[in-house]
Amino acid sequence: MPVYSMTGYASAQHSTASNTPDTETRHQPNSQLGIEIRSVNSRFLDLSFRMPEDLRQFEPVLRELLTAKLKRGKVEVRVSLETANTSGVPEPTPRLLQRLNAAQDNVKAWLPQASPLSVADVLRFSAAEQSASRDWSADVAPLAEKALKELMSARQREGSRLNGMLIGHVGQLRTLAKQAVPLVPQLVAQQRQRFLDRWQEAMALTDGATLPEAAQDRALTEATAFAIRIDVAEEITRLQSHLDEIERLLKKGGEVGKRLDFLIQELHREANTMGSKSSALELTHISVDMKVLIEQMREQVQNLE
Repeated sequence: MPVYSMTGYASAQHSTASNTPDTETRHQPNSQLGIEIRSVNSRFLDLSFRMPEDLRQFEPVLRELLTAKLKRGKVEVRVSLETANTSGVPEPTPRLLQRLNAAQDNVKAWLPQASPLSVADVLRFSAAEQSASRDWSADVAPLAEKALKELMSARQREGSRLNGMLIGHVGQLRTLAKQAVPLVPQLVAQQRQRFLDRWQEAMALTDGATLPEAAQDRALTEATAFAIRIDVAEEITRLQSHLDEIERLLKKGGEVGKRLDFLIQELHREANTMGSKSSALELTHISVDMKVLIEQMREQVQNLE
């Protein structure tokens, strides 16, 4: 199953023109229905619709289509309707002109001072009637499905790109972890010997009241306790385990964004602990490099569905 990004864009258009020979509708203008879908990252699925009021009735259909395919993301759907007459202006039908004339006569009977209808008024009513008279119920759903299919393809392409980048970062983190593994026993042994040497130097300055055997045992105990405090082997083991799980999720695909986000937090925790426990410059550099890679992974994971 592929990994999907929450970022994507798609659009689709559908043009219609009336071929009806009826005198009342043969001058109906060409119309173009357009649907645009924009998607960005979000913790949840957040849908918003911008469409003409004449098409607001199709919002439940569009919402159902989107929720069936999308699980996360801030998604904006724009539906546009453009009407263009081949003659340049909407041509009113005789029926409309009769209705407007009758309505004007009724208004004049009650309001003699009312201004008569202008040509611009008639053309505006004609355009509104022609737009409202068209039935888009058979066009909206198929067009939305086409745009949604393109959106899913765009999100899949972006998800594939992010997947490859994340796998690359996982490989780099594994390399850094391998570099840190041999440093752990070396650092523990060095710190243990250094602690013991300092303890012996301190004992040489005393009056010898403490037995040498007891002093050495105590020095070994303190050195061992200190070595345990600086040992990062457990952090490296957990970090490698988290990397294994991230690779497994990326190969599995599907809705992995939230789980990956949690694992990235755990990776950062382990890398940060390594840095705080580090007693050598080499291990500190490794911890810093890890945190840089993990932060890059966090930004990429936040775009995955």
